Amino acid sequence: MIDLQELIDEHGVVGAQVAVLHNGEIVDIAAGVLNNVTREPVTSDAIFQIGSITKIWTATLVQELVNEGLLDLDRPVRDVVPEFRLADEQAARVITPRQLLSHTAGFEGDLYHDTGNGDDMLVKYIERMADTAQTTPPGALYVYCNAGYVVLGRIVEVLRGKPFNTVLRERLIERLGLPAATRHTEYDGHTCASGHVGAELKPTEEKTPEGDSPAGSVLAMSARDLLAFVRMHLDTTEFDAMRETQVVLPDLGYGGRQGLGWMLHEYDGGITGLGHTGQTPGFQSSLRVVPERGLAIAVLTNGGAPAPVMRAVHEKVLGELANISLPTRPEPPAVPVPVDVEKVAGVYRAVRADVHVTATEHGTVQVRAVPDAGEDVVEEYTGFRDDALIAVEKEGGHHSVVVLCGRDEQDRVKWLHYGRVAVRV
Repeated sequence: MIDLQELIDEHGVVGAQVAVLHNGEIVDIAAGVLNNVTREPVTSDAIFQIGSITKIWTATLVQELVNEGLLDLDRPVRDVVPEFRLADEQAARVITPRQLLSHTAGFEGDLYHDTGNGDDMLVKYIERMADTAQTTPPGALYVYCNAGYVVLGRIVEVLRGKPFNTVLRERLIERLGLPAATRHTEYDGHTCASGHVGAELKPTEEKTPEGDSPAGSVLAMSARDLLAFVRMHLDTTEFDAMRETQVVLPDLGYGGRQGLGWMLHEYDGGITGLGHTGQTPGFQSSLRVVPERGLAIAVLTNGGAPAPVMRAVHEKVLGELANISLPTRPEPPAVPVPVDVEKVAGVYRAVRADVHVTATEHGTVQVRAVPDAGEDVVEEYTGFRDDALIAVEKEGGHHSVVVLCGRDEQDRVKWLHYGRVAVRV
Protein backbone atom coordinates (compact mmCIF):
# COMPACT_ATOMS: atom_id res chain seq x y z
CA MET A 1 0.00 0.00 0.00
CA ILE A 2 1.01 3.64 -0.29
CA ASP A 3 2.92 5.53 2.41
CA LEU A 4 0.29 8.24 2.47
CA GLN A 5 1.82 10.23 5.33
CA GLU A 6 5.13 10.53 3.49
CA LEU A 7 3.30 11.51 0.32
CA ILE A 8 1.22 14.29 1.88
CA ASP A 9 4.23 15.59 3.84
CA GLU A 10 6.20 15.83 0.60
CA HIS A 11 3.51 17.88 -1.11
CA GLY A 12 2.23 19.95 1.81
CA VAL A 13 -1.26 18.43 2.07
CA VAL A 14 -2.97 18.82 5.45
CA GLY A 15 -4.84 15.53 5.60
CA ALA A 16 -6.07 12.77 3.31
CA GLN A 17 -7.98 9.53 3.02
CA VAL A 18 -7.42 6.97 0.27
CA ALA A 19 -9.76 4.04 -0.36
CA VAL A 20 -9.42 1.31 -2.98
CA LEU A 21 -12.19 -1.00 -4.15
CA HIS A 22 -10.94 -4.16 -5.88
CA ASN A 23 -13.06 -7.18 -6.70
CA GLY A 24 -15.73 -6.15 -4.23
CA GLU A 25 -13.45 -5.49 -1.25
CA ILE A 26 -12.55 -2.04 0.08
CA VAL A 27 -9.33 -1.15 1.87
CA ASP A 28 -8.48 2.34 3.09
CA ILE A 29 -5.80 4.42 4.78
CA ALA A 30 -5.71 7.87 6.36
CA ALA A 31 -2.95 10.35 7.17
CA GLY A 32 -2.42 13.91 8.35
CA VAL A 33 -4.75 15.97 10.48
CA LEU A 34 -8.38 17.03 10.33
CA ASN A 35 -7.51 20.54 11.44
CA ASN A 36 -3.99 21.93 11.66
CA VAL A 37 -4.87 23.98 14.74
CA THR A 38 -6.42 21.21 16.86
CA ARG A 39 -4.05 18.62 15.27
CA GLU A 40 -6.67 15.88 15.55
CA PRO A 41 -5.52 13.05 13.26
CA VAL A 42 -7.46 11.95 10.19
CA THR A 43 -9.17 8.61 10.74
CA SER A 44 -10.86 6.32 8.25
CA ASP A 45 -14.33 7.22 9.52
CA ALA A 46 -13.90 11.02 9.31
CA ILE A 47 -16.01 12.80 6.72
CA PHE A 48 -14.70 15.12 4.00
CA GLN A 49 -16.71 17.23 1.57
CA ILE A 50 -16.65 15.46 -1.80
CA GLY A 51 -17.63 18.52 -3.89
CA SER A 52 -18.72 17.85 -7.45
CA ILE A 53 -18.47 14.08 -7.07
CA THR A 54 -21.95 14.72 -5.65
CA LYS A 55 -23.08 15.12 -9.26
CA ILE A 56 -22.80 11.35 -9.71
CA TRP A 57 -25.21 10.91 -6.80
CA THR A 58 -27.64 13.43 -8.30
CA ALA A 59 -27.38 11.77 -11.71
CA THR A 60 -28.09 8.41 -10.06
CA LEU A 61 -31.32 9.77 -8.56
CA VAL A 62 -32.28 11.07 -12.01
CA GLN A 63 -31.50 7.72 -13.64
CA GLU A 64 -33.78 6.01 -11.13
CA LEU A 65 -36.61 8.27 -12.32
CA VAL A 66 -35.85 7.29 -15.93
CA ASN A 67 -35.75 3.60 -15.04
CA GLU A 68 -39.17 3.90 -13.40
CA GLY A 69 -40.67 5.64 -16.42
CA LEU A 70 -41.22 8.88 -14.52
CA LEU A 71 -38.83 11.03 -16.57
CA ASP A 72 -37.93 11.34 -20.26
CA LEU A 73 -34.44 12.79 -20.58
CA ASP A 74 -35.21 14.18 -24.03
CA ARG A 75 -38.34 16.14 -23.19
CA PRO A 76 -37.99 19.80 -22.12
CA VAL A 77 -37.18 20.52 -18.48
CA ARG A 78 -40.36 22.63 -18.38
CA ASP A 79 -42.46 19.48 -18.67
CA VAL A 80 -41.51 18.89 -15.03
CA VAL A 81 -40.40 22.32 -13.81
CA PRO A 82 -42.61 24.81 -15.69
CA GLU A 83 -41.14 27.75 -13.74
CA PHE A 84 -37.66 27.15 -15.23
CA ARG A 85 -36.60 30.47 -16.78
CA LEU A 86 -33.43 31.89 -18.34
CA ALA A 87 -32.56 35.20 -19.98
CA ASP A 88 -32.88 33.40 -23.33
CA GLU A 89 -36.51 32.28 -23.42
CA GLN A 90 -36.06 30.26 -26.59
CA ALA A 91 -33.27 28.22 -24.94
CA ALA A 92 -35.22 27.74 -21.71
CA ARG A 93 -38.14 26.25 -23.64
CA VAL A 94 -36.07 23.49 -25.25
CA ILE A 95 -33.33 22.54 -22.76
CA THR A 96 -33.64 18.91 -21.67
CA PRO A 97 -32.52 16.91 -18.62
CA ARG A 98 -30.04 15.03 -20.84
CA GLN A 99 -28.35 18.33 -21.68
CA LEU A 100 -28.19 19.22 -18.00
CA LEU A 101 -26.64 15.85 -17.14
CA SER A 102 -24.06 16.13 -19.93
CA HIS A 103 -23.19 19.83 -19.42
CA THR A 104 -24.46 20.83 -22.87
CA ALA A 105 -27.34 23.10 -21.87
CA GLY A 106 -25.18 26.14 -22.57
CA PHE A 107 -26.22 28.59 -19.83
CA GLU A 108 -23.97 30.19 -17.22
CA GLY A 109 -23.32 27.60 -14.55
CA ASP A 110 -21.37 29.16 -11.70
CA LEU A 111 -24.15 31.06 -9.96
CA TYR A 112 -23.81 30.06 -6.28
CA HIS A 113 -27.04 31.70 -5.17
CA ASP A 114 -27.48 31.63 -1.40
CA THR A 115 -31.13 30.66 -0.99
CA GLY A 116 -30.98 29.51 2.62
CA ASN A 117 -31.29 25.95 3.86
CA GLY A 118 -35.04 25.42 3.99
CA ASP A 119 -37.00 22.84 2.05
CA ASP A 120 -37.73 25.53 -0.56
CA MET A 121 -34.07 26.39 -1.25
CA LEU A 122 -34.09 24.85 -4.74
CA VAL A 123 -37.39 26.55 -5.58
CA LYS A 124 -35.82 29.89 -4.68
CA TYR A 125 -32.70 29.00 -6.67
CA ILE A 126 -34.74 28.32 -9.81
CA GLU A 127 -36.51 31.67 -9.34
CA ARG A 128 -33.16 33.47 -9.24
CA MET A 129 -32.02 31.85 -12.50
CA ALA A 130 -34.44 33.94 -14.60
CA ASP A 131 -31.72 36.35 -15.77
CA THR A 132 -29.02 33.72 -16.31
CA ALA A 133 -27.16 34.27 -19.57
CA GLN A 134 -26.89 31.73 -22.37
CA THR A 135 -23.24 31.39 -23.45
CA THR A 136 -23.68 28.70 -26.13
CA PRO A 137 -26.75 27.27 -27.92
CA PRO A 138 -28.38 24.28 -26.17
CA GLY A 139 -26.69 21.06 -27.22
CA ALA A 140 -23.89 22.82 -29.14
CA LEU A 141 -20.90 22.50 -26.82
CA TYR A 142 -19.78 20.92 -23.56
CA VAL A 143 -19.50 23.66 -20.91
CA TYR A 144 -19.31 22.57 -17.28
CA CYS A 145 -22.45 23.78 -15.52
CA ASN A 146 -23.07 23.56 -11.76
CA ALA A 147 -26.44 25.30 -11.98
CA GLY A 148 -27.71 22.62 -14.34
CA TYR A 149 -27.37 20.07 -11.55
CA VAL A 150 -29.39 22.27 -9.22
CA VAL A 151 -32.17 22.17 -11.83
CA LEU A 152 -31.82 18.37 -11.88
CA GLY A 153 -32.16 18.38 -8.11
CA ARG A 154 -35.42 20.29 -8.48
CA ILE A 155 -36.65 17.72 -11.02
CA VAL A 156 -35.96 15.02 -8.41
CA GLU A 157 -37.94 16.99 -5.83
CA VAL A 158 -40.94 17.48 -8.07
CA LEU A 159 -41.17 13.88 -9.20
CA ARG A 160 -40.53 12.38 -5.75
CA GLY A 161 -42.62 14.94 -3.85
CA LYS A 162 -39.91 15.48 -1.24
CA PRO A 163 -36.93 17.83 -0.72
CA PHE A 164 -33.81 16.79 -2.64
CA ASN A 165 -31.75 16.06 0.47
CA THR A 166 -34.51 13.83 1.84
CA VAL A 167 -34.64 11.85 -1.41
CA LEU A 168 -30.83 11.58 -1.45
CA ARG A 169 -30.82 10.22 2.07
CA GLU A 170 -33.75 7.82 1.68
CA ARG A 171 -32.91 6.36 -1.72
CA LEU A 172 -29.12 6.16 -1.59
CA ILE A 173 -27.52 6.94 1.77
CA GLU A 174 -29.90 4.88 3.90
CA ARG A 175 -30.16 2.19 1.22
CA LEU A 176 -26.39 1.74 1.50
CA GLY A 177 -26.24 2.24 5.26
CA LEU A 178 -23.74 5.09 5.01
CA PRO A 179 -23.01 7.68 7.74
CA ALA A 180 -22.88 10.60 5.31
CA ALA A 181 -23.93 14.23 5.88
CA THR A 182 -26.30 15.94 3.43
CA ARG A 183 -26.69 19.27 5.26
CA HIS A 184 -24.25 21.51 7.10
CA THR A 185 -26.15 20.95 10.35
CA GLU A 186 -25.44 17.22 10.10
CA TYR A 187 -21.66 17.71 10.26
CA ASP A 188 -21.76 18.05 14.06
CA GLY A 189 -22.70 14.41 14.42
CA HIS A 190 -19.49 13.26 12.74
CA THR A 191 -15.73 13.41 13.03
CA CYS A 192 -15.37 16.08 10.39
CA ALA A 193 -12.38 17.39 8.45
CA SER A 194 -11.90 21.17 8.17
CA GLY A 195 -10.99 22.70 4.85
CA HIS A 196 -7.74 24.71 4.75
CA VAL A 197 -7.14 27.67 2.43
CA GLY A 198 -4.53 30.27 1.53
CA ALA A 199 -0.76 30.13 1.49
CA GLU A 200 -0.75 29.58 5.26
CA LEU A 201 -3.37 26.81 5.03
CA LYS A 202 -5.66 28.22 7.67
CA PRO A 203 -8.86 26.32 8.58
CA THR A 204 -11.83 27.93 6.91
CA GLU A 205 -15.32 28.38 8.26
CA GLU A 206 -16.67 29.22 4.79
CA LYS A 207 -19.59 27.08 3.73
CA THR A 208 -20.88 27.06 0.19
CA PRO A 209 -24.64 27.69 -0.10
CA GLU A 210 -26.84 24.66 0.50
CA GLY A 211 -28.94 25.65 -2.52
CA ASP A 212 -26.06 24.25 -4.60
CA SER A 213 -26.22 20.89 -2.83
CA PRO A 214 -27.25 18.82 -5.91
CA ALA A 215 -24.12 20.18 -7.64
CA GLY A 216 -21.80 19.48 -4.70
CA SER A 217 -21.77 22.13 -2.00
CA VAL A 218 -22.58 19.99 1.04
CA LEU A 219 -22.40 16.19 0.72
CA ALA A 220 -19.66 14.77 2.95
CA MET A 221 -18.50 11.25 3.73
CA SER A 222 -15.41 9.10 4.10
CA ALA A 223 -13.45 7.71 1.14
CA ARG A 224 -14.53 4.19 2.15
CA ASP A 225 -18.20 5.13 2.09
CA LEU A 226 -17.83 6.86 -1.27
CA LEU A 227 -16.59 3.56 -2.69
CA ALA A 228 -19.52 1.70 -1.17
CA PHE A 229 -21.66 3.87 -3.44
CA VAL A 230 -19.42 3.04 -6.41
CA ARG A 231 -19.67 -0.67 -5.58
CA MET A 232 -23.45 -0.37 -5.89
CA HIS A 233 -22.93 0.97 -9.44
CA LEU A 234 -20.64 -1.93 -10.31
CA ASP A 235 -22.92 -4.58 -8.81
CA THR A 236 -25.99 -3.71 -10.89
CA THR A 237 -26.85 -2.90 -14.49
CA GLU A 238 -29.57 -0.38 -13.62
CA PHE A 239 -27.21 2.56 -13.95
CA ASP A 240 -25.20 1.39 -16.99
CA ALA A 241 -26.86 4.05 -19.20
CA MET A 242 -24.98 6.67 -17.20
CA ARG A 243 -21.72 5.37 -18.72
CA GLU A 244 -22.78 5.97 -22.32
CA THR A 245 -21.06 8.79 -24.20
CA GLN A 246 -23.23 11.89 -24.58
CA VAL A 247 -20.66 14.33 -25.93
CA VAL A 248 -16.94 14.40 -26.75
CA LEU A 249 -15.17 17.14 -24.81
CA PRO A 250 -12.98 19.78 -26.40
CA ASP A 251 -9.50 18.29 -26.05
CA LEU A 252 -7.80 20.04 -23.14
CA GLY A 253 -4.81 17.73 -23.48
CA TYR A 254 -6.34 14.59 -22.02
CA GLY A 255 -9.17 13.76 -24.40
CA GLY A 256 -12.31 12.72 -22.57
CA ARG A 257 -16.02 12.23 -23.01
CA GLN A 258 -19.06 13.02 -20.91
CA GLY A 259 -21.67 10.50 -19.85
CA LEU A 260 -24.74 11.10 -17.71
CA GLY A 261 -22.95 12.49 -14.67
CA TRP A 262 -19.81 10.41 -15.15
CA MET A 263 -16.74 11.74 -16.90
CA LEU A 264 -15.40 9.07 -19.27
CA HIS A 265 -11.84 8.53 -20.45
CA GLU A 266 -9.82 5.93 -22.30
CA TYR A 267 -6.76 4.09 -21.02
CA ASP A 268 -4.32 2.16 -23.21
CA GLY A 269 -5.78 -1.03 -24.65
CA GLY A 270 -9.23 0.45 -25.15
CA ILE A 271 -10.13 0.28 -21.45
CA THR A 272 -12.79 2.80 -20.46
CA GLY A 273 -12.59 4.58 -17.13
CA LEU A 274 -15.19 6.56 -15.22
CA GLY A 275 -14.54 9.32 -12.78
CA HIS A 276 -15.11 12.76 -11.36
CA THR A 277 -13.32 15.33 -9.26
CA GLY A 278 -14.61 17.71 -6.62
CA GLN A 279 -13.63 20.96 -4.98
CA THR A 280 -15.14 23.14 -2.25
CA PRO A 281 -13.34 25.74 -0.11
CA GLY A 282 -10.36 23.89 1.38
CA PHE A 283 -11.28 20.46 0.02
CA GLN A 284 -10.32 18.55 -3.14
CA SER A 285 -11.43 15.04 -4.07
CA SER A 286 -10.90 12.54 -6.83
CA LEU A 287 -12.73 9.39 -7.92
CA ARG A 288 -11.54 6.98 -10.61
CA VAL A 289 -13.32 3.77 -11.59
CA VAL A 290 -12.35 0.99 -14.03
CA PRO A 291 -15.50 -1.15 -14.26
CA GLU A 292 -14.07 -3.99 -16.31
CA ARG A 293 -11.32 -4.47 -13.72
CA GLY A 294 -13.62 -4.14 -10.71
CA LEU A 295 -11.42 -1.31 -9.48
CA ALA A 296 -12.07 2.13 -8.00
CA ILE A 297 -9.93 4.69 -6.16
CA ALA A 298 -11.14 7.56 -3.97
CA VAL A 299 -8.80 10.27 -2.68
CA LEU A 300 -10.17 12.94 -0.31
CA THR A 301 -8.04 15.86 0.93
CA ASN A 302 -8.58 18.94 3.09
CA GLY A 303 -5.99 21.52 2.10
CA GLY A 304 -2.79 22.19 0.22
CA ALA A 305 -1.94 21.22 -3.35
CA PRO A 306 -3.09 17.61 -3.63
CA ALA A 307 -2.79 17.10 -7.40
CA PRO A 308 0.65 15.38 -7.18
CA VAL A 309 -0.63 13.20 -4.32
CA MET A 310 -3.67 12.13 -6.31
CA ARG A 311 -1.60 11.37 -9.39
CA ALA A 312 0.91 9.31 -7.39
CA VAL A 313 -1.92 7.28 -5.83
CA HIS A 314 -3.62 6.74 -9.19
CA GLU A 315 -0.37 5.69 -10.87
CA LYS A 316 0.50 3.17 -8.18
CA VAL A 317 -2.93 1.60 -7.76
CA LEU A 318 -3.87 1.51 -11.45
CA GLY A 319 -0.43 0.18 -12.36
CA GLU A 320 -0.26 -2.55 -9.72
CA LEU A 321 -3.88 -3.74 -9.76
CA ALA A 322 -4.91 -3.14 -13.37
CA ASN A 323 -1.68 -2.76 -15.35
CA ILE A 324 -2.93 0.65 -16.50
CA SER A 325 -0.74 3.70 -17.09
CA LEU A 326 -1.99 7.26 -16.81
CA PRO A 327 -1.70 9.40 -19.93
CA THR A 328 1.16 11.87 -19.92
CA ARG A 329 0.33 15.46 -19.11
CA PRO A 330 0.38 17.98 -21.96
CA GLU A 331 3.61 19.94 -22.40
CA PRO A 332 4.41 22.92 -24.65
CA PRO A 333 5.78 21.55 -27.94
CA ALA A 334 9.48 21.94 -28.67
CA VAL A 335 8.48 23.75 -31.86
CA PRO A 336 5.34 25.75 -31.01
CA VAL A 337 2.42 25.67 -33.42
CA PRO A 338 2.08 29.17 -34.94
CA VAL A 339 -0.67 31.23 -33.33
CA ASP A 340 -2.96 33.12 -35.71
CA VAL A 341 -3.03 36.13 -33.41
CA GLU A 342 -5.49 38.12 -35.51
CA LYS A 343 -8.07 35.37 -35.06
CA VAL A 344 -7.42 34.91 -31.34
CA ALA A 345 -6.70 38.39 -29.96
CA GLY A 346 -9.55 40.27 -28.33
CA VAL A 347 -11.63 40.59 -25.19
CA TYR A 348 -13.72 37.68 -23.92
CA ARG A 349 -16.20 37.56 -21.07
CA ALA A 350 -15.87 34.73 -18.54
CA VAL A 351 -17.45 34.10 -15.15
CA ARG A 352 -17.22 37.42 -13.33
CA ALA A 353 -14.12 38.42 -15.32
CA ASP A 354 -12.96 39.80 -18.65
CA VAL A 355 -10.18 37.93 -20.47
CA HIS A 356 -7.86 40.04 -22.63
CA VAL A 357 -5.80 38.18 -25.23
CA THR A 358 -2.95 40.14 -26.85
CA ALA A 359 0.11 39.32 -28.93
CA THR A 360 3.63 39.32 -27.48
CA GLU A 361 6.85 40.18 -29.32
CA HIS A 362 7.95 36.56 -29.62
CA GLY A 363 4.96 34.85 -31.22
CA THR A 364 3.04 33.90 -28.10
CA VAL A 365 -0.04 35.51 -26.59
CA GLN A 366 -0.63 37.09 -23.23
CA VAL A 367 -3.85 36.11 -21.47
CA ARG A 368 -4.89 38.59 -18.80
CA ALA A 369 -7.91 37.76 -16.64
CA VAL A 370 -9.40 40.93 -15.17
CA PRO A 371 -11.86 39.87 -12.44
CA ASP A 372 -14.79 41.95 -11.28
CA ALA A 373 -13.05 41.97 -7.90
CA GLY A 374 -9.45 41.18 -6.95
CA GLU A 375 -6.13 41.25 -8.77
CA ASP A 376 -5.48 40.52 -12.44
CA VAL A 377 -4.02 37.14 -13.40
CA VAL A 378 -1.55 37.18 -16.30
CA GLU A 379 -0.26 34.10 -18.14
CA GLU A 380 1.66 33.51 -21.36
CA TYR A 381 0.36 30.92 -23.83
CA THR A 382 1.95 29.39 -26.91
CA GLY A 383 0.59 27.30 -29.78
CA PHE A 384 -0.28 23.71 -28.82
CA ARG A 385 -2.43 22.60 -31.75
CA ASP A 386 -4.14 24.45 -34.56
CA ASP A 387 -7.17 24.72 -32.27
CA ALA A 388 -5.48 25.10 -28.88
CA LEU A 389 -3.05 27.11 -26.77
CA ILE A 390 -0.96 25.88 -23.84
CA ALA A 391 0.45 27.82 -20.89
CA VAL A 392 4.21 28.35 -21.04
CA GLU A 393 4.55 27.97 -17.26
CA LYS A 394 3.09 25.32 -15.00
CA GLU A 395 0.39 26.18 -12.51
CA GLY A 396 -0.67 23.60 -9.94
CA GLY A 397 1.71 21.04 -11.43
CA HIS A 398 0.50 21.17 -15.04
CA HIS A 399 0.34 23.36 -18.13
CA SER A 400 -3.20 24.64 -18.74
CA VAL A 401 -4.68 24.18 -22.21
CA VAL A 402 -7.24 26.50 -23.79
CA VAL A 403 -9.19 25.26 -26.82
CA LEU A 404 -10.20 27.77 -29.49
CA CYS A 405 -13.83 27.03 -30.34
CA GLY A 406 -16.23 28.40 -32.94
CA ARG A 407 -15.84 31.33 -35.29
CA ASP A 408 -17.74 34.60 -35.52
CA GLU A 409 -18.81 36.41 -38.70
CA GLN A 410 -15.25 37.76 -39.07
CA ASP A 411 -13.73 34.28 -38.71
CA ARG A 412 -12.33 35.14 -35.28
CA VAL A 413 -12.32 32.69 -32.37
CA LYS A 414 -15.68 32.88 -30.62
CA TRP A 415 -15.06 30.95 -27.38
CA LEU A 416 -11.99 30.26 -25.25
CA HIS A 417 -12.73 26.86 -23.73
CA TYR A 418 -11.04 25.68 -20.53
CA GLY A 419 -13.85 23.52 -19.13
CA ARG A 420 -15.95 26.65 -18.86
CA VAL A 421 -15.94 29.20 -21.69
CA ALA A 422 -15.10 32.85 -22.16
CA VAL A 423 -17.18 34.45 -24.93
CA ARG A 424 -15.81 37.07 -27.30
CA VAL A 425 -17.40 40.46 -26.68
